[in-house]
Amino acid sequence: MSIFGRKNDGTATATTASAVNPDLAALTGEYTIDPAHSTIGFVARHAMITNVKGGFKDFTGTLRLDGSDPSSSTATLDVVMDSIDTGNADRDGHLKTADFFKTDEFPAMTFRSTKAEALGGDDYRVTGDLTILGTTKPLTIDLEFNGAATDPFGNERVGFEGKAEILRSEWGLTWNAALETGGVLVSDKIKLNFDISAIRKTA
Repeated sequence: MSIFGRKNDGTATATTASAVNPDLAALTGEYTIDPAHSTIGFVARHAMITNVKGGFKDFTGTLRLDGSDPSSSTATLDVVMDSIDTGNADRDGHLKTADFFKTDEFPAMTFRSTKAEALGGDDYRVTGDLTILGTTKPLTIDLEFNGAATDPFGNERVGFEGKAEILRSEWGLTWNAALETGGVLVSDKIKLNFDISAIRKTA
């Protein structure tokens, strides 16, 4: 399986490592999310007919995995809202204004897990507190465990894919514009997606 390793100086290099099917108990420990090999994205419906995709370039996070008792596992995520990127500078600029994320006033979006569940197989569910614009509401993320591997630089990694949906209006993101043909410019429902590679902390 081709993955991207990382040298101690943070340089990303394409390398090859073998995925393993580990004993989950052996994965117990503290991990740091590797932003160079992780993505946090979203999808919004635009003008009722197309999808606009975007993400955030700057974020940090931690995982505390308990392989023997997954319900004791925890996760944190801190996202720099000014790093939003939809591939269009004008749109990104608008998203940073008071119409949307007010990044000058609210520079971060945070997630703090409060509950973790093993659903069977490689499937898990994490529920926690998502804070946007100073408003905190529960968010549930469905996760798939993609496995564990040690890269050629000695980093022990775990991988997860996740998805969730929110109604942005519940966090105060209410800006919109009516369409002459009916409907609105930006959907209330936003799909969130996560591709996470996390590195085990070493003493």
